[in-house]
Amino acid sequence: MFLTISTTGSAEHPATDLGFLLHKHPGKVQEFSTSHGVAHVFYPEAADQRCTAALLLEVDPVALVRRGQGKGRGGAPDAALAQYVNDRPYAASSLLAVALSSVFRSALKGQCTARPELPEQARPLRIEIPALPARGGAELVHRLFDPLGWDLVRAEPVPLDEQFPEWGDSRYVRLVLEGELRLADALRQLYVLLPVLDDAKHYWVAPDEVDKLLRAGDGWLAAHPENGLISARYLARHKRLTRDALERLELVRLAEADGSEVEELDNAVDENRDTEERPVPLAVQRREAVLAALRTAGAARVLDLGCGQGQLVQALLKDAAFTEIVGVDVSMRALGTAAKRLRLERMGERQSSRVQLLQGSLAYTDKRLTGYDAAVLSEVIEHLDLPRLPALEYAVFGSARPRTVLVTTPNVEYNVRWETLPAGHVRHGDHRFEWTREEFRTWAGEVAERYGYAAEFVPVGDDDPEVGPPTQMAVFTQISTETKKEGEVA
Repeated sequence: MFLTISTTGSAEHPATDLGFLLHKHPGKVQEFSTSHGVAHVFYPEAADQRCTAALLLEVDPVALVRRGQGKGRGGAPDAALAQYVNDRPYAASSLLAVALSSVFRSALKGQCTARPELPEQARPLRIEIPALPARGGAELVHRLFDPLGWDLVRAEPVPLDEQFPEWGDSRYVRLVLEGELRLADALRQLYVLLPVLDDAKHYWVAPDEVDKLLRAGDGWLAAHPENGLISARYLARHKRLTRDALERLELVRLAEADGSEVEELDNAVDENRDTEERPVPLAVQRREAVLAALRTAGAARVLDLGCGQGQLVQALLKDAAFTEIVGVDVSMRALGTAAKRLRLERMGERQSSRVQLLQGSLAYTDKRLTGYDAAVLSEVIEHLDLPRLPALEYAVFGSARPRTVLVTTPNVEYNVRWETLPAGHVRHGDHRFEWTREEFRTWAGEVAERYGYAAEFVPVGDDDPEVGPPTQMAVFTQISTETKKEGEVA
């Protein structure tokens, strides 16, 4: 099992810098023990103009069998001969990926103590693998590597027997990659994609494999058009782990599109306390007001947009009139808490068929959210920066277009009645704004006119004669099936 990494250079920037990056001296031949054999690192050539590092992995078939997963490719699990006679010692599989992570650990992490500036520099690279199993053929190799910035991706099918061309090609290819990339990025891609192409992991896939996948895929996997296939194959088609990986990758993608950190988006759950607003009676009154408005509207299929920890979804499930309930939130932590609150894993089939939890950003249109009777935005809009509000407006009122939309938000005038709230402070640290009743009515009126809705206003909580209710709710009812194009500024 063989892999070479080559680079070019000059007297000012010698190609032998590759030795610093790999933490392996070009003048030495080194051996490293692995769980399945011995890895050798050596340099067939090492000069200022060109340097090549080679990794040769000698797989011990007996050790492979003793590890318990040395089945022959395509052979029956109990076929004794196939345990010892197979392609594992010769083809670049997940065994080589494990050797890469062990032998070139620092290079994979982008670390170089002696020359810390080197890992961040892109350099001309040529990577060759003589025998790579590719279940999906050369076409799949291109689908996986072409989006990653390589100037050349060549996957030459290896014939079954050169003396008998009529037999056709084997499932192996000779892979050549050329391009200007950081070495750490190239190694991480190989670490993930070698077992993906082989599609036959040799070791037990545990939950921590998801973390390994995301670490190695940092910076490229979330945006890769084949990230679903990559995740499924890398995780040996383990459905729960694949779903977890894709959900976390979607959060990364949304954060990148939003120009935010993942932690900023995934902040709907306070790890130290329940984030349900205090006092609890107001939260209960708010849910009851929403439920009453939904029943009045005759809604059966309801979206809870920004569902958080699932309190409203739980209340909706208790009423059989609501036949389909979809909770949407950008935070996977919040959705996980909601799933636990609802006991989704233990829920009966009839009840579980009524509810669905989806990850999504309300700042983007989403075809999954069209065609519903009603949508609820309960204490959501105040968490958005004001310049982002038009995007939400178009996504909900212009694209999804439910017949009824309910929006609740704090009434900032009522804040003077909270004895524990300092003057000038908002109710929650993540609130970007809190509106007066006039400001809320102005906004709601403009949205209604723009998208063909009528807006009515309902107080929630004690309606103070001087400062109004603690929560204000707008009930939008669709009066036009036409979407006004003005909303597309979002």
